Amino acid sequence: QVPLVESGGGLVQAGGSLKLSCAGSGRTFSTYIMGWFRQAPGKEREFVAAIRRLGINIYYTDYADSVKGRFTISRDTANNTVNLLMNSLKPEDTAVYYCAATQGPLSRAPDRYPDWGQGTQVTVSS
Repeated sequence: QVPLVESGGGLVQAGGSLKLSCAGSGRTFSTYIMGWFRQAPGKEREFVAAIRRLGINIYYTDYADSVKGRFTISRDTANNTVNLLMNSLKPEDTAVYYCAATQGPLSRAPDRYPDWGQGTQVTVSS
């Protein structure tokens, strides 16, 4: 298991930006495939973005169509964090955001990720 702790959520106006961080721990954390998911009230948890390390400073990333071009997922290996920079936020981005970890393969399906953080609320006002 990989302990995960999200931070950085909050209230922002439409068009604004937020940066979410997911802190992990353990010597093997950098080898995990990491994903960000979100869940709005009354809706199912949905994929947002994922990142997989291919080599030293080389990563493969995947994004949901709804956030492509607005959100950027990245890894900070020195600080054992995975970040989600969210720009041009829309009211429909309002949700609880979760980071999740898996040893593979990279997937958009939440049930492929065994380890989850507690979530952080993001609210975008119109």
